Order: sequence, then structure tokens, then C-alpha cells
Amino acid sequence: MSAIPHVDRTLRSQSLGFLEAIGQSLANISPTLTPALNIGAVVALAGQASWLVYGIATIALLLVGMNISALASRFSAAGSFFVFISQAMGPMSGGMAGWALVAAYVGTAMALLGGLAIFVNNALAPAGLTLPIPVIYVISAALVWYLAYRDIKLSSRISLAVEAVSITVISVLILTVFGRHVSPPLIHAQLTLVGANGKGMSEAIVLAIFSFVGFESAATLGKETRDPLKNIPRAIMYSMIGAGVFFMVMAFALMIAYKGNVQALGNDPAPLLTLLKALHLARLATVIYAIASVSLFACVLASVNAASRLLFSMGRYHFIHRSMGLVHAGHKTPHVAVAISSALALLGPLLLLGQGPMNTYELTGTFATFGFIFAYLLISVAAPLYLRKQRLLTTRRVVLGSTAAVFMLAAFFGSVYPVPSYPYNILPYLFVLYLAAGLAWLVLLKNNAPQVLTLMEHDLESQEQEVFGRK
Repeated sequence: MSAIPHVDRTLRSQSLGFLEAIGQSLANISPTLTPALNIGAVVALAGQASWLVYGIATIALLLVGMNISALASRFSAAGSFFVFISQAMGPMSGGMAGWALVAAYVGTAMALLGGLAIFVNNALAPAGLTLPIPVIYVISAALVWYLAYRDIKLSSRISLAVEAVSITVISVLILTVFGRHVSPPLIHAQLTLVGANGKGMSEAIVLAIFSFVGFESAATLGKETRDPLKNIPRAIMYSMIGAGVFFMVMAFALMIAYKGNVQALGNDPAPLLTLLKALHLARLATVIYAIASVSLFACVLASVNAASRLLFSMGRYHFIHRSMGLVHAGHKTPHVAVAISSALALLGPLLLLGQGPMNTYELTGTFATFGFIFAYLLISVAAPLYLRKQRLLTTRRVVLGSTAAVFMLAAFFGSVYPVPSYPYNILPYLFVLYLAAGLAWLVLLKNNAPQVLTLMEHDLESQEQEVFGRK
């Protein structure tokens, strides 16, 4: 007997290559978003030390990525962390990871719908036009649902192409202004962290981590990717390293492009428009923000794709309603999970209409980041435990796992103390309540349907034997 329902329909196996896998991770990171919006929020807290904050975040998540790759190179799964952590620490821990990642991926989609609304209206502003925020939310969510419902391969390729164009255009813009203002005093101010303080840097770490979140989402395509034990880890690591270098360079260059003015950059809701005006190219704002809007749309799409694969895996194991584990007969996509993910992504921004799109972006994005931090913490613990079970554990792997776990704990602690301003001071506790609700559900499941956990353990053991039997 298996925990997986006996159905003939499955996800379209081996339909994706390395390009689609890295396209999923890059689109979920959305490198365009960071210089266009997120760096300003980091600068407001960390000032001249923003480049270093991104460097610290890069190192922390690089360690996490190495732990993910240790598992992704040994077996593949549609549920990524849910299955990985279940293999190492048991179904209850895997269920908690899945619960956290649902908030993470869906919360990211919510945040990016808010950012998308800002960018769309920035693109329309030069023509004197504006669209109602709810209209942007509804149309965007509907298009995301349709593309995710139709074909993961198409959406991944679109995402990769869009990011490549968007990164190139924005990099040229920022580096052009950087070249006009670069000087030894401005460089020295950043290298010596003039005016920066530990409190601001610790608070900024969470925002910096949000710039990277989703880099691991290629792992959710494990059942649909060719040669997943090779392509998935490569996609995770290459996207992580590339994004980290890009963010550090952009943070450093933007600070100089603003002539070292921390307040000007930290309070600017449209830095790309400011730079265009500095070059007397404000007329190109429509084009630049249109490209950035498409990039953010691709990120919303990638988040929904990742969330739906996670819900699909949890539904197949009956952790949530089994309808989530259904696959469309023609498109070979988890159509019910896609519909639910898209609907939840839309619901949050609509409920926060009174907060405005910028606050929606920051509130839902911060909450989503806690979901990622929790999952990254668990995966950092799970990787060494799993390798020990297989008698493959080395001192290097212990150091990688423990160091990454410490980084994630420190990032969460930095969001609690020093105490941030309202409402960000209550978000960590709301996330803890969310985790408590998930734990209560899993305990109820264990007491009322213990066979679900037992059968999942048996199924994971059989999968593990198949994987190692092929080596």
C-alpha cells in the first residue's frame, strides 16, 4: 500500500531541461526587483553598509544552497523541502516545512503583485494614465493562473528570457549613472561603512534575504526535469551565486549613483525613474518600467508554480485535501493546486487594499521571508542528518549545516531585536502563530489518521531504495 493515490495521471516527467530549471529559480528570485525597489528599503536601514548586508545574505544562503544541493543531488521530488525534510527528519518535520513554504511562496506572490501594481502605474505615468490597483491585481493573477495551468515549460522559458532582458537593461542604466559620479571619497565611504550601525544592518538582513528567496524553487520541479540529480543542484547554485554577485554590485553602484545620499535613495519609491531623469531620459521610463513589470509578473508566475508543486506533493500524501494532488489530463499540470495558489495570491493584496501597494509589498514580503527562513533552517539541519543515515556524513557537511542554521537563527533574531517599528514588530509573532496552527493540524492528523504518516514513511523508504539502487 502507498500513501500516494493510485491514479494514472502524473506530472509531465522529464519535460524540462537545465534552462527551464534555472529559469524557475531566477524568476522566483526576480533579480530585477532588487535594484528597482528592494535595495532602497535595505539602504534605508543599512545605509552605506548595504552592499555588505547583501554580501552577508549571499554567504548565508550560499551555505543553505549547498545543503539543499546535498539532498537534491541524491533524489528528486515535486515537493522539494516537504519531501527532503521528511526523508531526513520524519513526516511531521516535513509537514511543518511544507506549511512554512506555503506561506513563503504564496506570500511572495502577494508581495510581488503589490510591486507589480507600482511598476505598471510607473510605466503609465509619463502618458498621464493610471490603472486602478484592484484591476492590476485581478488581471495579473488571472494571467498567472492561465499560464501556470497550461504549461510549466512555456512559463519557465518566458521567465528566463524576460529576466535576461530586464537585468541587462537595468544594469546598463545603473552603471551608466555610476560611471558619471564614481569618486574615491564615495568608494571610501562604502568600504568603511560610514554612518552604518549594527541595529540597522541586522534589521536589513531580513529584507536582503527576501531579495534571494525562491532560489531553491527549481527543486520543486524535480519530477518534471531531465537528469534532475544533476540539473536541479546546478540551477540552485548558479542562480544563487549569480544573484548574490548582482545584488552586491547593484547596491554599491546605486549608492554611488545617488552620490552617497542615503536618505535620497532610501526614501525613493522609483529609483529607476530618478536615474533616467539624471540622464535626461525620463521619456524612456515607460519602456524601462514596462520591462520591469513583465519581470515581476514572471516572478509571480514562478511563485505560483512553486507553491502549486508543493501543494501537489502535500495533497498526494494526504497532508492536505487530496484534490491538490490531481493532475490535469491534457496539460499535465496540478491544476487544482494552481487554482488555489493563484486565488490565495490574489486574496492577500485585495484584503490589504487600504494599505496601498508599497505597504502590501513590504508586509507580505516580510511575512513570506519568515517562511523561507524557517524552511532554510530545517533543511540545514536535515541535510547532515540525512547524510548520517546514509553513512555519508563528513566534517565539512556538519560545518555547512550548522553554520547555515546559525545564520538563519540570527536572521530571525535580528527581526525581533532590536524591536522594529509597528507593524513589523508583530509580524514575527504572527508567523509563530501561523506555525502553531500548522503544528496543531499535523498533531490532529497524527491522532485521527496515523496511517497517513505511516504510509508516507514507507513510501519514502521505497523511494530511497530505488534512488540508491540506481547508483
